[in-house]
Amino acid sequence: MLQISCRKLCTVVSVGALSAVFASAQPISSLVHAKTLIAVMHSDLRILDPGFTGAYITRDHGYMVFDTLLATDSNFKIQPQMADWKVSDDKLTYTFTLRDGLKWHDGSPVTAEDCVASLKRWSKNETMGQTLMDFTASIEATNDKTITLKLKEPYGLVLESIGKPSSIVPFMMPKRLAETPPGQQIKEQVGSGPFKFVQSEFQPGVKAVYEKNTDYVPRKEPPSWTSGGKVVKVDRVEWIRMPDAQTAVNALQSGDIDFVENIPFDLVTKLAANKDLKLETLDKHGFQIVGRMNFLYPPFDNVLVRRAALRALNQKDVLDALVGNSEYYQLCGAVFGCDTPLATDTGSESLVKGSGLAEATKLLGESGYDGTPVVIMAPGDVLVFKAQPIVAAQLLRRAGFNVDLQATDWQTVVSRRASQKPPKEGGWNMFFTNFIIADVVDPVVNILVNGRGRNGGWFGWPESARLEALKDQFARASTPAEQKKIAADIQAVVYDQVIYVPLGQWRGVGAWRKSLSGVLDGPATPIFWNIDKSE
Repeated sequence: MLQISCRKLCTVVSVGALSAVFASAQPISSLVHAKTLIAVMHSDLRILDPGFTGAYITRDHGYMVFDTLLATDSNFKIQPQMADWKVSDDKLTYTFTLRDGLKWHDGSPVTAEDCVASLKRWSKNETMGQTLMDFTASIEATNDKTITLKLKEPYGLVLESIGKPSSIVPFMMPKRLAETPPGQQIKEQVGSGPFKFVQSEFQPGVKAVYEKNTDYVPRKEPPSWTSGGKVVKVDRVEWIRMPDAQTAVNALQSGDIDFVENIPFDLVTKLAANKDLKLETLDKHGFQIVGRMNFLYPPFDNVLVRRAALRALNQKDVLDALVGNSEYYQLCGAVFGCDTPLATDTGSESLVKGSGLAEATKLLGESGYDGTPVVIMAPGDVLVFKAQPIVAAQLLRRAGFNVDLQATDWQTVVSRRASQKPPKEGGWNMFFTNFIIADVVDPVVNILVNGRGRNGGWFGWPESARLEALKDQFARASTPAEQKKIAADIQAVVYDQVIYVPLGQWRGVGAWRKSLSGVLDGPATPIFWNIDKSE
């Protein structure tokens, strides 16, 4: 087994860089604003358009600025958010009515026409949205407050699609922004959400600032995950970037910051003893580690090479390097997550048992692999993304792959993975990320099992008519037993064609000062409404 300490993976930060971080971290603004919450997030924020990328930091930004028609509560039930709904007796017409008091941050009213444009843009770049539109005959604004969606045939996941809690979330935005093509980023951050983005203070990669939207009218229901009343109790939230985890922890202990989204696992015991801090896993379902290959170029355009790579990798080495403490991870080969209704171990034996290296070497020799470099993007600035590419590179080299491990930062990965250029021209062959279980829990929501290739597929662009046919069957299935069988068939295709590589599940630990109260859990965390701060 590989022995890689998380400490050895820490980013080295210059004295000058640390000085800049501390300067950004100082709660100077709290002298002016009664309540300023300062947080260190899991990644720096550079891409602001939540419809452009599925990166979680951009999704988190989306929840600050934008709002959704529907939302998901802690029981995975869909609830009204910006709109209520009615369904016709024949299940073919869904009518959504916007609630009163909705305004964009520029003061103009939210209209049904805005929301229709937002749904259409979202559906072009998201698997669940694509499937919804496959079943949709029409969607239109029948008046300023009414959205009418008509289906070609009954489809049971309409509400779950529009209320999905995580990337890519169907956030609502003004029509002028929603008409931006999915491949381009919106030019303004104008939403109707509980916070307003302070563009003048935005320092990409360093600092993002949000102020309370005093015009926001929250729902009356108590908050539950992304649903319910989004009541903002602080005046201002600042996200600052501290690439070095130890620096962030020190700032948390000294009181210079209030909240750290992810703390190093080897510091959990020490920080738990600090009477001023609270530690908690906010997403109890955790994350699935994902390895994704690029199907467009050698060597992974060859299924035999992909199968060799699959056999070379194993979950335990990756999880030991990333997490270390088995209390916070589990070996799991289920494509749709362990401890979920669709969980199965079909096809996952070599990953879970770690017994495939000899077979990997044999398969690679039979594949005709000619030594083409495997370009792996390796972000070094985000704690939860550091270990995966390093471990994978070592395992692939053992099997005989020529690996080009290219050091970068996470936001570069987020941008570069969208490139369909050859690896020699700035493209890539493989990258790693994490998905919350809510984002992989079934074949419709799981963007990784999209087989549409270049035409609507997710980064890596696998093309599989068989996969798409099975997903269509799943969408039409009428019983849980039928869904489970189809999901197992889909998982078999995923492993056979190596659509992606699930590398186990883990749960992160967040930490915050006890001066904060009302911190909410959920599948899309952290959530900054409902948090109060005592002085």
